[in-house]
Amino acid sequence: MKVKISEACKILGVSQDTLRRWDRSGKIVPERTPKGHRRYDLSLLKDYGRKFPLDNKITICYARVSTHGQKEDLARQVNLLEVYCASHGWQYEVIEDLGSGINFNKKGLKVLLDKILNREICRLVLTNKDRLLRFGTELIFNICESNNVEVVIINQSEEKTFEEELVNDVLEIITVFSAKLYGKRSHKTKKLIETLTKELNVPQL
Repeated sequence: MKVKISEACKILGVSQDTLRRWDRSGKIVPERTPKGHRRYDLSLLKDYGRKFPLDNKITICYARVSTHGQKEDLARQVNLLEVYCASHGWQYEVIEDLGSGINFNKKGLKVLLDKILNREICRLVLTNKDRLLRFGTELIFNICESNNVEVVIINQSEEKTFEEELVNDVLEIITVFSAKLYGKRSHKTKKLIETLTKELNVPQL
């Protein structure tokens, strides 16, 4: 028996984006109708579900901000993540992190990676791609893929242009290095970031 992608998602407990990604990587390759629609063999789906069960595994919501002054943004992220997961009926935990998007040594990120590698979770939910990391997100996503962890990005429609991403990346790098040079709380660092933010016309990181 063949089922549509929507039914396959319910059986495996993953999103359509995940199934499409698995199709591209060859993990689960569906048949195609003459019009190009995906059709999944029900027996193969059930077999795959037995090999990689999602039962007793939880969803992890990951929220991050760069500074202590962004508590409101962190709370907004957490609230959006909780509402999204609750609306899907997922059992979840929230990991909150504080630190630069180019810092791989954050406490929350380490906890997240440990859970992924120990196969404790079935799903990672982010508000935006850059909340995880500024650089290296594809590496983390590949690790998730290898450990059968679905990645859900809520605000995919808010993708930035190449120019916007470049400006934010440069500002993030300058922020980190100026903090190391002058100290995170120094007047010089704060003044530099305020000036750059104003000149580049971007929100503070």
